[in-house]
Amino acid sequence: MKPLHGSLGVVGLGLVGRALGGRALDAGLTVSGHDPSPAATEAAAALGIGTVPSLGRLVGRCPVLLVCVFDDGQFAAVVDAVCAARSGDSVPTELLINTATCGPATIDGAAARLADCGIAFVEAPLSGSSAQIGDGSALALVAGTPAAIDRWQSWLDRLFPNRVVVGTAGAGARTKLASNLILGLNRAALAEGLALAEAMGLDGHDFLDVLRRSAAYSRAVDTAGKRMIERDFRPQSRLAQHRKDLALILNQGTAVGQSMPLTEAHAALLDRAIALGLGDSDNGAVFAVLRHDR
Repeated sequence: MKPLHGSLGVVGLGLVGRALGGRALDAGLTVSGHDPSPAATEAAAALGIGTVPSLGRLVGRCPVLLVCVFDDGQFAAVVDAVCAARSGDSVPTELLINTATCGPATIDGAAARLADCGIAFVEAPLSGSSAQIGDGSALALVAGTPAAIDRWQSWLDRLFPNRVVVGTAGAGARTKLASNLILGLNRAALAEGLALAEAMGLDGHDFLDVLRRSAAYSRAVDTAGKRMIERDFRPQSRLAQHRKDLALILNQGTAVGQSMPLTEAHAALLDRAIALGLGDSDNGAVFAVLRHDR
């Protein structure tokens, strides 16, 4: 691919923001970012991402913003800043790309507001770990107007080479929540099965080999199994963030009248993990809760 030219602003320099910022740098873009966390800012600077001390200054210098924040409230604050800057003297934002997992109502409202401000909007919530996001293998659930997706296709190609268009704005959030429900339960089921196997005296590595050849196989076996049995819980995605997603999922279930007893049990399990201080650990740390160790 030919190098891209332009300036990208990244709001949120955590695991996802840094992974995508690195991809943008490799594509030839100038990348600046903002995050209130000094640790995240320092880690981003070490990758070559320019850091900006305030959201307002970042909005005023980058025509394309990539939003990689934690929750709905933080995403809404970015939309507020972008729309406010549109009427000022700063460089106008032309496109906002959101990767954060948000509630569908939040996305619907943001899309309408950005359209009123004359700003293109593309959803791209991601299914995959930060390592997979960095190497381009994570799946982006892209949603937006056909015109916006077509105009910015070369940028999407570089940031999200593995993507599927799921509809207009809001469809990305709805698809991500439903898929995250399944992803999390797959991981929790693997952790419980591994815990039982170990408790019965089976070798964890040998048991993973059996799973790979059995009808019980899922991708979680490859992405999380080895790290679970080796107690390697360095974060590729954070347990507390998935618990936030489960709250959104349960709220959606209530809104549409869909019962989700397995998700309720999963949420309770993650609450136990957070109470043990594992919220900032990798999602695979749910295994530690089930094995009663850390």
